[in-house]
Amino acid sequence: MSAIRVVITDDSQLARDVLRNILTRDGDIEIVGEATNGREAVELARRLAPQLITMDLNMPVMDGLSAIEEIMHTKGVPILVVSDRSDAETAYRALDVGALEVMQKPTLDDEDAQRLLARVRLLSGVAVITRLRRRPTSVMPVVAINAPPVCHPTMPKAFQRIVAIACSTGGPQALAHLLSKLPANFPAPVVIAQHISHGFIEGMAHWLASLCSMPVRVAQHGEPLKPGCIYLSPSETNLHVTPNHRLQLQQGPDNALYHPSCDALLTSVANVYGPEAIGVILTGMGRDGVNGVRAIHLAGGSTFAQNEASSVIYGMNQEAVNAGVIQHIVALDELPDRLIHESSGQRASSWMQPL
Repeated sequence: MSAIRVVITDDSQLARDVLRNILTRDGDIEIVGEATNGREAVELARRLAPQLITMDLNMPVMDGLSAIEEIMHTKGVPILVVSDRSDAETAYRALDVGALEVMQKPTLDDEDAQRLLARVRLLSGVAVITRLRRRPTSVMPVVAINAPPVCHPTMPKAFQRIVAIACSTGGPQALAHLLSKLPANFPAPVVIAQHISHGFIEGMAHWLASLCSMPVRVAQHGEPLKPGCIYLSPSETNLHVTPNHRLQLQQGPDNALYHPSCDALLTSVANVYGPEAIGVILTGMGRDGVNGVRAIHLAGGSTFAQNEASSVIYGMNQEAVNAGVIQHIVALDELPDRLIHESSGQRASSWMQPL
């Protein structure tokens, strides 16, 4: 089997050395080019036809965001953003213009190395499409870091249903598409576990908040659940819900494979809300979330999975479908209307066949 052809883009010689050292250690990845700025990355993408490009964001001549947009408008290539935590908000704008995933710059630590290798191997096989150039639009509003949006005050349990979402690779793009189509008066709280690198969740929350009618925030320990609000689990802890309708952050095991745990969140939602729970499992690699969505199914709740055709990676959702715990397999475009219908207390009566 031929090696995966990769172009590394970073203005730091040290960062390129670290990436090259990790990616070439097993012999199944070949570094076919190195770019020190976005303009060079655009040229190498055109000339070398790599299977994947790693992209830094803050670079001279042309920044990573502009380079991603240019590459995706000429001939689409899978792009993995490898950047610093300080660029977290810009990193999620990169997903909006065509990058597949964001991760923190690795060290030579073995756990970091294995995480990078797994993502490169996975994403290099993802089919991406060349995008049409966008018409100029007004600049999206930026949510102030020290002023998180405030949810509408309410008495405890002023909602009929609760939506719990699990996702991984491709999840941020899927969440942006889904959540931006939910109305401000959505009648249920939405709790989300998205696998993410440490230090990037605030940037993701701000990015989603700029797209959504509903307020989006990183979950805080002890805060009450409120309808019409979106809560994201931090990566450093696992998000749970409590019987008194509050959020709880718990430290996961030191050897946890996934950060945060989708199973932990969905299982707690099943235990507290039973048939009132709506479990959704979106695109992503691995099996995290399958046990949690099974718990919701066994408790009498409703379960949805994103279909294969609309998924970046048909992994977690496929595992849940194969486990027989998904009632409705739905294209991403159809999911907002289905959740609006379901969260209003109108249970779907028939099971859908896989699409």
